[in-house]
Amino acid sequence: MEKNISTFKELQEICEKTGKPVWEIIQTQEAEFAEVSVDEIRSLVKRSLDAMKESIKAGLKSKEMSISGMCGDDCDRLQKRFENHQALFGKTFEKITTYALAVIEENLRMGKIAACPTAGSCAIVPSVLIGVSEELEISEDDQINALITAGAIGRIISNKVALAGAVAGCQAECGVASAMSAGALTQIRGGNTDQILQAVALALKNLLGLTCDPVCGLVEIPCVKRNPFLAIHAVTASELALADVKSKIPIDEVVDALEQTGNLMSPMLKESSQAGLATTRTALDLKEKLFK
Repeated sequence: MEKNISTFKELQEICEKTGKPVWEIIQTQEAEFAEVSVDEIRSLVKRSLDAMKESIKAGLKSKEMSISGMCGDDCDRLQKRFENHQALFGKTFEKITTYALAVIEENLRMGKIAACPTAGSCAIVPSVLIGVSEELEISEDDQINALITAGAIGRIISNKVALAGAVAGCQAECGVASAMSAGALTQIRGGNTDQILQAVALALKNLLGLTCDPVCGLVEIPCVKRNPFLAIHAVTASELALADVKSKIPIDEVVDALEQTGNLMSPMLKESSQAGLATTRTALDLKEKLFK
């Protein structure tokens, strides 16, 4: 390929011109840039996929609290709930939500996770990708393909917006992770390129303005519970896209809006813990107890 794919429009045009899916285009491009074989690229992606699966397994088994003592046992609570009461939306919903809590809590314990795209949003892609793949018996090759697509989505967005709460708020972390998950899930379920990109747009545009206001300056509150919520958000976007519900605003323009929103957002709401939830009365009490 002549140049790096920097927009979703370019990606879609190449897919339509070649008749190839997103993952195939991207793995070829990555192999050319790195001057390695496609098999080596896929092997690297498999390592990330395996790390995600390991973090799920470890998180499901542990009730160890974070160093702050504020988080760490919510996954266990949810598992116990589902042992006695089936989730309203069924087994897949149960897996996605428990897997999301498992991974993000494993991150709090300094366990091994795959930052996808960041540590604070590390549970969204794994919970959706692996939870659904288990339920639908998706092959490992197709899971790798989906993860390649998710990575491509995150990289293209990062061409305009740094994926960091300190730069553009949580819309650039959990928001982008949800969009990545929506695209990957749509691919797994047989969606075409346009449907994949519609899912990305639908997920991302409905999270614009999401602030980063961590309590006590830690990646715990509201980060932990935000992961399962936005994993399910990704599923909603995918379902709409697969029904050919389209975003009236093209995905590249949604990314422009993400960038603009991040620039307009107050620095006090971008990981500084100087406003929002971080300065509520309860949050300040927690901070005093923790750092006294």
